[in-house]
Amino acid sequence: MGSCGGGGAHCSRSRVLVVFFCLWGLISLSCAARLSVSRQKLEVQKHLNRLNKPAVKSIESPDGDIIDCVHMSHQPAFDHPYLKDHKIQMRPSYHPEGRVFDDSKVSTGSKQRTNSITQLWHVNDKCPEGTIPIRRTKEEDVLRASSVKRYGRKKHRAIPQPRSADPDLINESGHQHAIAYVEGDKYFGAKATINVWEPKIQQANEFSLSQLWILGGSFGQDLNSIEAGWQVSPDLYGDNNTRLFTYWTSDAYQATGCYNLLCSGFIQINSEIAMGASISPVSGFRNSQYDISILVWKDPNEGHWWMQFGNDYVLGYWPSFLFSYLADSASMIEWGGEVVNSEPDGRHTSTQMGSGRFPEEGFGKASYFRNIQVVDSSNNLKAPKGIGTFTEKSNCYDVQTGNNGDWGRYFYYGGPGRNENCP
Repeated sequence: MGSCGGGGAHCSRSRVLVVFFCLWGLISLSCAARLSVSRQKLEVQKHLNRLNKPAVKSIESPDGDIIDCVHMSHQPAFDHPYLKDHKIQMRPSYHPEGRVFDDSKVSTGSKQRTNSITQLWHVNDKCPEGTIPIRRTKEEDVLRASSVKRYGRKKHRAIPQPRSADPDLINESGHQHAIAYVEGDKYFGAKATINVWEPKIQQANEFSLSQLWILGGSFGQDLNSIEAGWQVSPDLYGDNNTRLFTYWTSDAYQATGCYNLLCSGFIQINSEIAMGASISPVSGFRNSQYDISILVWKDPNEGHWWMQFGNDYVLGYWPSFLFSYLADSASMIEWGGEVVNSEPDGRHTSTQMGSGRFPEEGFGKASYFRNIQVVDSSNNLKAPKGIGTFTEKSNCYDVQTGNNGDWGRYFYYGGPGRNENCP
């Protein structure tokens, strides 16, 4: 009886109603989609307004970045409720003592001479005193993230666990490392001079970085970490440039912390170096070699963790209240490389670590960390004792340590990723 087999007015009405409801459904879906897009746009805009503070002056970098010179007291750190009345500390109370290495040259012959390095935006202008340079975040930067909330954050479980023998954990995180590390003592800082390259990245959602980690707590939910080095990350920056970066977390990358100045935390005092800006020039295969020196240490007076870039630039500090374990000291220091292996086509990624060459190729070909040191409880810089090494798959990325008069404790590290021994 409900069938339209015989045609007639009843059937025509039914068809009209069906078409009407179908159209209404499509319109509703389209409206919902449009609402969702405009809601996302609003959310992104609010986030950009939070991050991009009013600039005293803006500088365009040759790579397309905009560097905003923001008054020091208006930087993102001061959005943190605990920092509302914070008095900026303009210099650390103490600097680690110890053997000072000359970072501009290596005296084991011209063959191993390295060169000084700067940031690309410097060719166009500098920021005035009393301001800090901040790389402006663009709408497309935030839209590349999985969500506005996750923008500028690492994924959970991105830390190399030297003692982890669980292969499932290694594969699950998709992160691979080639590192040197020390543990079993109380550490109050770390230093290294890091060879700078521009590794090739296979997929936009992968990255390659070379950094030091200052770690406290367990590798569970409460891990504290301060990190600094260089990285190539198309997802975060929208290009394949090598960039200076920092990172911090006090809960194993869950809800706290971020890259650079992309949340409240790090307080910058330096007007010359921009976090997240391109480093230039970079090393070439069998060509000129460039490296950067990074020192992170805990001020014994105030308890803040300070960062220095090169010999001349004290960049700023992470206030001690951001951390639980690191409010006291670090229990482990790591130096080395990390890549994301998303296994495109079900095979190992060809994203390179370091120079993309294995350690045994040596200077001018493989990437290195040299003059690696730790800061002890007396605020002295000294050579680390009992260095261990760790890599998940040495056929893909490897690490080899050494020791000599000029380079102190050093290691070569890295690799090409996918190759005949790393399918």
